[in-house]
Amino acid sequence: MARDVARDWMWSEACEMLARAERMHRELFRPGGMQARQPAWEPPVDILETDYEVLALVALPGVDADDVQAVIEDGDLVIAGTRVVPEQLRTAIIHRLELPQGRFYRRLRLPAGRYSTVRRAAAAGCLLITLQKA
Repeated sequence: MARDVARDWMWSEACEMLARAERMHRELFRPGGMQARQPAWEPPVDILETDYEVLALVALPGVDADDVQAVIEDGDLVIAGTRVVPEQLRTAIIHRLELPQGRFYRRLRLPAGRYSTVRRAAAAGCLLITLQKA
């Protein structure tokens, strides 16, 4: 039993270190320009494609879909906005803060094709961006 606990703890620590390394990698290789001069973090994104549309599921808990920019620029989907601590929590004592705050920015290469519309909607704590194929 002690061996299982030690193994689980080591696995948890290894996963945490990999996640930390991924965050550092994203920061190190962020493209230059205006976005790099402002504090920013990158939300995780899943991109799926159907016969009629491309869907991007962006992990943005606590962010209103109307407060997020989602545009197509040079064949990329650009997602930007700001995640802020809710007003009622601003005077709270923080014991743990893992959800990133502040400006977020993500640029993702889209599958080749043409898109006619970009729609945003909230879906189970995530932002669902739907790109209708033209």
